[in-house]
Amino acid sequence: MKKNRQKYIGITLVETLIAIAIFSLGMEGFTLLFTRSWRQNAYVLEMGQTAMAVSRGVNEMVGYIREVRQGENGAYPVVSANGNDLVVFSDYDRDGAAERLHFYRSGSDVVMGIREPSAGFPVTYAAGDQETRVIAVRIVNEVSNPIFAYYDSDYPEDSVNNPILTPAVAPNVRLIRVTLHMNIDPNRAPDNIIIQSFAEMRNLNDHDRFGL
Repeated sequence: MKKNRQKYIGITLVETLIAIAIFSLGMEGFTLLFTRSWRQNAYVLEMGQTAMAVSRGVNEMVGYIREVRQGENGAYPVVSANGNDLVVFSDYDRDGAAERLHFYRSGSDVVMGIREPSAGFPVTYAAGDQETRVIAVRIVNEVSNPIFAYYDSDYPEDSVNNPILTPAVAPNVRLIRVTLHMNIDPNRAPDNIIIQSFAEMRNLNDHDRFGL
C-alpha cells in the first residue's frame, strides 16, 4: 500500500529573517522621509507666520514715516537718517502732538523708541527713548543691506546719486526705502524672505524746508 506523502509548503527561517529585514528597512526609510517632511513643513509654517508679523511691523513703520511732521519744539521732521537708525517726529498716539520716534536695529530685532514732548513751555524732548517696542523680529540683514535707504527729490530721474550716502543730510531726504531680510534660521541664508516698502514723506517738499 502506497502512502500519500503530504508536502508542507511554508517559509524557512532564513526567508523570515530576510522579510523582517526588508520590512525594517522600509519602515526606517518611511520614518526618515516623514520626519524630514514634517520638519520642512514646520519650518515653512513658522517662516510664513513670522513673515506676516514682520510685514505688519514694516507697514506700521512706513505709516509713521509717511506722516512725519515738525516737532512740537519746531525741530525739522527728520532728526537723523542712517542705514540702520532713523529718528523722526510723527504723531504716534494720535493725540495731536508729535512724538520723537527712533527706529533702529538691536541684534535680530527692529525696535521703535518713543519720546513724548514735555508738557511745559518751551516744549522740549528729553534725551533717549521713553519707551520701546519691538516691531520686527528674526531680522538677518547683512552690513551691505541696511534697513533704510534714502532718496532725494531728484529721484527717480537721478539714479546715479540715489540712494544718497548715509548719514543723510536730513533736509535732502524725500523718500525712504525700508528693507528687511527675515529668516527664523540664520544658517539657511538662501531661504531669506525679503520684505520691502517705500515711504514718501507727505509733509515735505522742495518749497517748504521749515526754514532750513
